[in-house]
Amino acid sequence: MAKDWLRYDQMVEDALRGVVRRALTEAAASGLPGDHHFYITFRTDSPVVRIPGHLKAQYPREMTIVLQHQFWDLHVAEDSFTVTLSFGGKHEPLFIPYEAIVSFADPSVKFALQFDSGENAGEEDALQGEDGDAGEPTLALQKPLEKPALADQRPASEGESGDTQPAGATVVALDAFRKK
Repeated sequence: MAKDWLRYDQMVEDALRGVVRRALTEAAASGLPGDHHFYITFRTDSPVVRIPGHLKAQYPREMTIVLQHQFWDLHVAEDSFTVTLSFGGKHEPLFIPYEAIVSFADPSVKFALQFDSGENAGEEDALQGEDGDAGEPTLALQKPLEKPALADQRPASEGESGDTQPAGATVVALDAFRKK
């Protein structure tokens, strides 16, 4: 296989992180309309993430936050966002670069993105063939694997089940469209 000098996989991932940035920008400007809410999973062990020490100790590798009813000071920048959430009744600021995001979902419309977490960077070198080609990266649209309950949220009102996981979300892997 020929070497991918243009790194289309990275271009696609950057474009999809732009979807996250735009969704957050809309939420910061106008709030979340209707039933929209975001689950954002990010790497807490990333050196560029800034979260309070007790949260880092509790979630040393990954953390999922929910932006729904109670979030404050959402500021969106080109390469990161900041938000204040309530943990145990205390407001805590979080600084999250887009490069640290592992997944993003809006269960109200059954939309989810899964990103390369960067864990396989060393494995990618090991998977390279004799001609220097790495294995095919996979970027999939899928439902989140776990239901986060990290930040304090408004209790479900009467008639709400509280289960906001996207049911039956379709997994679409970009590899399915590549020539083999």
